[in-house]
Amino acid sequence: MTALGFSLALAAVLLGTGAQLLLKSGTNVVGPFAFTLENAVPVGLRLAFEPHIAGGVMCYAVSLVLWILALSRSDVSVVYPMVSIGFALNAALAWWLLGEPVTPQRLLGIGVIILGVVLVARS
Repeated sequence: MTALGFSLALAAVLLGTGAQLLLKSGTNVVGPFAFTLENAVPVGLRLAFEPHIAGGVMCYAVSLVLWILALSRSDVSVVYPMVSIGFALNAALAWWLLGEPVTPQRLLGIGVIILGVVLVARS
């Protein structure tokens, strides 16, 4: 994988991670809701106008463009496992920023994911 392909894929993964955290933050602001036909429009409007949600959607949009550029420069079999880095980063940032628990079992799983990404990247 070229340095440019790696950089584009990494930026896409980082933006995807940021998008997940922003979406979760937005749902924390809006609060839990039951989605029914009667409240579909009010819930949709609350979500559409929540700045965290809008920021998350924008991050996903930019991430998609960067991901397409990364795929145009690298093999999908090498680039796609990099998405797994997002799992590890998301867990760490959700723990740090949102106070979500990270159990030893989850840490072990994240370690296995990172090891797999390293092995695939070196092949």
